Amino acid sequence: MTQLFDIKQPVVPVANSDSVFPVHRIYCVARNYEAHAKEMGLQEREPPFFFCKPADAIVTGGEQIPYPGCTENLHHEVELVVALKQGGSDIAAAAAKDCIYGYAVGLDLTRRDLQALSKDKGRPWDTAKAFDKSAPISAIHPMEATGEISSGSISLNANGELRQQGDIQDMIWSVSEVIAELSRYFELQAGDLIFTGTPSGVGPLVSGDVVEATVEGVDTLHLTIGD
Repeated sequence: MTQLFDIKQPVVPVANSDSVFPVHRIYCVARNYEAHAKEMGLQEREPPFFFCKPADAIVTGGEQIPYPGCTENLHHEVELVVALKQGGSDIAAAAAKDCIYGYAVGLDLTRRDLQALSKDKGRPWDTAKAFDKSAPISAIHPMEATGEISSGSISLNANGELRQQGDIQDMIWSVSEVIAELSRYFELQAGDLIFTGTPSGVGPLVSGDVVEATVEGVDTLHLTIGD
């Protein structure tokens, strides 16, 4: 059988090695920090809300990305990213840790004006969340090097100004709970990335902004917004 097109496999570098992590799917958790949930209008703890980005939305750290089209309100959302080495369906929370290969720092870039329009009209969030280069990410650090990440500072600076600050332990749904709940809806696989939510302080980015996003014990992601 002849493949019609030579399609590049999205990959993420593995820290301190020549290896790369092949990306299968990107899952994202919305409103997983209490302060951010309230910031976005949610008042009570609800089951996790998931959405997806395409695997080729990945862009590795240190790069400049263009300001996306069709928006006048691009927002930053710093997140702990969990990379899976194995998956399955209906995974118990107690077994979820066994699925984790490692961690990275990610940005869920959002066209907030398009998201607001989608919410108003009851439409999907794809144009707001799943656009090209909407998932910047640092190198992946294996859990054998970092240990299990269940607490620690998560923050974002733009042009040296602190925009977001929180702690991983403030997640409404823990990483293990997120994996377990997500596996009820999808058969998770090796190569999956899970963006686990963002703390409060999300805000706009403009051309020329220099971003530093950090998760304590993992890495710092560097990114510049171009024209």
